[in-house]
Amino acid sequence: MKTGIKILSLLFISLIAFSSCSKDDDPADNDLFLGKYEGSVGYNGPDDGDDVSESNGSVTVTKVGNNYTFNFSDGIPTLGDIVMEKGDNSTLVFDDGEIGTIRITESSLNIAYARDGRVWSANCSR
Repeated sequence: MKTGIKILSLLFISLIAFSSCSKDDDPADNDLFLGKYEGSVGYNGPDDGDDVSESNGSVTVTKVGNNYTFNFSDGIPTLGDIVMEKGDNSTLVFDDGEIGTIRITESSLNIAYARDGRVWSANCSR
């Protein structure tokens, strides 16, 4: 009897875990989000040796509350502390030392963002 309850419990937990990790999740609808987008990524740093352009890169997006962090592949520095209001999946930024646009949906990620003389770009999907 105990073995049967353990198996049913594991099946129930697995079902919840798989259904909550759907690729149809929209980051704007979740307070906590983790998703990986793949496609072309790029970075231009303040020094010429910092430039990266990769057509088969990836960006892992994490969201906690209204704060987004974009972790790029291929040695591109992380782009963090991006604030988007709940229910918004795009932002247009014109702030002190920052300019750019970020659009994120359940299936695509587009970034063109500049901060402190550095530029990040991404055109990815999942």
